[in-house]
Amino acid sequence: MWTDFQIHEDGFGRILIRDLALGHRQAGRLIQRLLEIDAYRLLAVMALPLARQIGPVLTDVEQELTELTHRIKQVTDLEGERVLLDRITDISARSEEQAAAAAYRFGAARAYDKLVAERVEELRENRVEGFQTIGEFMDRRLAPAMRTCVSVSDRLEGLAQRVTRAAELLRTRIDLELESQNRDLLSSMDQRAKLQLRLQETVEGLSIAAITYYLAGLLGYFLVAADSAGVAFDRSIIQAAAIPVIAILTWYALRRWRRRLQKPGLGSVNPSN
Repeated sequence: MWTDFQIHEDGFGRILIRDLALGHRQAGRLIQRLLEIDAYRLLAVMALPLARQIGPVLTDVEQELTELTHRIKQVTDLEGERVLLDRITDISARSEEQAAAAAYRFGAARAYDKLVAERVEELRENRVEGFQTIGEFMDRRLAPAMRTCVSVSDRLEGLAQRVTRAAELLRTRIDLELESQNRDLLSSMDQRAKLQLRLQETVEGLSIAAITYYLAGLLGYFLVAADSAGVAFDRSIIQAAAIPVIAILTWYALRRWRRRLQKPGLGSVNPSN
């Protein structure tokens, strides 16, 4: 069998087969295998132009990703990390777009390449001195093209993994930064709550003093009225002795009222907790 695997001016290729006592079925299977080899070879190499087109784009994206990966170690503020995450997300979208466009064609190329290898093996070629076998031709011409396609496909997968790792690393740093800010915020809120509690206790103390003062004053008016009615007693001693009692009763009443407000279901939180 002789062929140059080229398309001539009339749009057809040429295959010359010398029949050395082949049966009709053997000749038919041989012709079918040769036609399938030529057809599958052409279908397989259809992925090569796409691989050559994607290759330079991948190189640019890989360089940009490498630059962003180096910048991750240099950025220390949250805003800068968010900007880097946006750029990495953009790279991820571009790489996924390229992978989606090439996945079907590269997968088909691998399948057709496998079919070509199977059909060549079924030929059971015997080498003739001075001539190249079909298997040798495929190893020299088709195999490099398929390796190029496989290389680009592997680069796409590797790029997707690198982008995923970089994005996860950056998201982890952002999450840690947010957790640190939340911790500081909670600490500040806790300090404000303690300060508010102290102010509340101070106000309660002043309230007790004010209430005691007014109640003692009311008691003084009552004692004046009783003295005018002819009741004999020392008004100053009674009023002075009543002040501690009034203060204690006021403190106890406010304490009970605060406990009622702090019970579950009343929408209050115990400041001491």
